[in-house]
Amino acid sequence: MAEKTEKQKMLAGELYWSFGPELTAERKAARKAVRAYNTTTEEEPEKRLQLLRELGIKFDKSSPPFIEPPFNCDYGYNITMGAQVYMNFNCCILDVCPVKIGSRVLFGPNVQLYPPGHPTDPLVRNGLEGPEFGRPITIGDDCWIGGNAIILGGVAIGDGVTVGAGAVVTRDVEPWTVVGGNPARVIKHLAGKAA
Repeated sequence: MAEKTEKQKMLAGELYWSFGPELTAERKAARKAVRAYNTTTEEEPEKRLQLLRELGIKFDKSSPPFIEPPFNCDYGYNITMGAQVYMNFNCCILDVCPVKIGSRVLFGPNVQLYPPGHPTDPLVRNGLEGPEFGRPITIGDDCWIGGNAIILGGVAIGDGVTVGAGAVVTRDVEPWTVVGGNPARVIKHLAGKAA
């Protein structure tokens, strides 16, 4: 059996080295598309959608996302968005593994999604020579992620959740709750999905 490529390891959530030629080339291509996206205006919706497609971002074609520039991501092809997603200025998604965003999700400015992680052992971590890994992030439908919130890898956020501004979400969030703080904790339970 052939040894896995670094990209195959990355997508499988295993330790991988991110500076190999394949992944480096893909990040460079993504950065080129992101730079082009970040120079567009609201008067160029088709150009914006074409650049999102070029990045490989999967989205609902009947109700595509509205992403305010500047926006940044690592690869793009690991991002899936439902209908009516809105991202305010300066959102960043380090999509080294799947990032799934539901429908009708709103992001405040400066929201950061961080799937990558590094070994805690500094000898294994080894700076630029060491490996990293990724853990997926899932955000359910009808969520509001407040400005400057950070969501770490391995987190699943249920439907109808509000994440307070500046929160750092380190573990799963149950549906229909409001969370805030660092680390984020439940502040309020909501009544549930409206009819």
